[in-house]
Amino acid sequence: MTRLRAVFAVFALSLTVLPAALRADQDAVTTFELDNGMQVVVVEDNRAPVVQHMVWYRAGSADEPVGSSGVAHFLEHLLFKATDTLADGELSATVAANGGRDNAFTSYDYTAYFQRVAADRLELMMRMEADRMRNIRFTEQNVATERRVIIEERNQRTENNPRALFGEQMNAAQYLNHRYGVPIIGWMHEMESLDKADALGFYNTYYYPNNAILVVSGDVDPDEVKQLAETYYGVIPANPDLPERIRSEEPPQTAERRVIFRDARVAQEYVSRSYLAPERDPGDQEAAAALTLLAEVLGGGQTSYMTEKLQFEEQKAVWSGAFYRGATLDDTTFDVVIVPVPGLSLQEAEDAMDAVLAQFLIDGVDPEQLERIKYQLRASEIYQRDDVDRIARRYGAAMSVGLSVEDIQEWPDILQAVTADDIMDAARLVLNRDASVTGWLTRPVTPQEVSQ
Repeated sequence: MTRLRAVFAVFALSLTVLPAALRADQDAVTTFELDNGMQVVVVEDNRAPVVQHMVWYRAGSADEPVGSSGVAHFLEHLLFKATDTLADGELSATVAANGGRDNAFTSYDYTAYFQRVAADRLELMMRMEADRMRNIRFTEQNVATERRVIIEERNQRTENNPRALFGEQMNAAQYLNHRYGVPIIGWMHEMESLDKADALGFYNTYYYPNNAILVVSGDVDPDEVKQLAETYYGVIPANPDLPERIRSEEPPQTAERRVIFRDARVAQEYVSRSYLAPERDPGDQEAAAALTLLAEVLGGGQTSYMTEKLQFEEQKAVWSGAFYRGATLDDTTFDVVIVPVPGLSLQEAEDAMDAVLAQFLIDGVDPEQLERIKYQLRASEIYQRDDVDRIARRYGAAMSVGLSVEDIQEWPDILQAVTADDIMDAARLVLNRDASVTGWLTRPVTPQEVSQ
């Protein structure tokens, strides 16, 4: 650990110089709700004349009807078509003509649309976005065209990517009953049958102001944003029949599961394991905070426990890591990965990873490493405030899964309050093989190997 001690010495010296920079005030956030139920969050930052305008719908791929996988992402594409007042593609063309950029994305738990433009173009963005909230007008030709687009997207990003196909199989094995086990882009055989009725059904169920969050970040005045929001979004009626967000639950997992995915295109074999883990819950984020820090301690960088053991000491891995994403509506996963050095079999790599995880439960958390990680997290949170996109996504993604503005603003302090004991409690809870899926991404067995 000599190399690590040197790193910590430099880190400790930096603490005497930088802590004042990490005592910045909270974001300047204003929140309100329109009469139709639309939530609005304004994050004011007047340092640059730029604004990001985002609308988040509490509807993602995990909210799709059974048998229509991919329809949330399909609808996202179709929302760039014509409305009552805009021609096909006119919204994006208008954004570009005004020097901005726009896009959209679909997740398991939400779909979001955004434009980043000069601050004085905010009203134009609101008018166009509010228009397509209820006035989209796509045709059978649009549907056929975009269906081909999303199928080609799946071909390029998934069918031609062994890692993506492997990830799909891992998720499907982890979630036997929950929709997180279905890929966001959809299963190919269901995507091929998506039609206008499927898209309109999803649109007419979820694309209403009482199922949406408007996040505006950047050089704005909250009072002006409120006036514009009332003018453009406030006149749209709510959906009185918005369904309650109830999803099928996973049965208790009582046996570990395994996936071996073989593909001749695999360039780098590796072992991946996912464990079921709790998500961030409103008013109760401590467990998620401990898991966030556990991922950093175990596999968050070049000085993490797994890296130090597997790559530097034992030299059995060319790369290793641990991951946790807690901002989900339902139970998520905690993941660990090892990419073995040439000549080491996947079984040997898995055994080495298991031995290191077991040793971690004995060794515990290095206090200096924990302080360094906390400092880095605090610095990262401060630096995020310089980016209107990251700020808007921070609030929109969290609120789309039920977290409040207070939860979001308290999160950095909750992370700082996590102790080494909290992290070890989280590790003992989550690193349970009976609630895990272990996968091998590998190449097909050759006839010579079979005969041996």
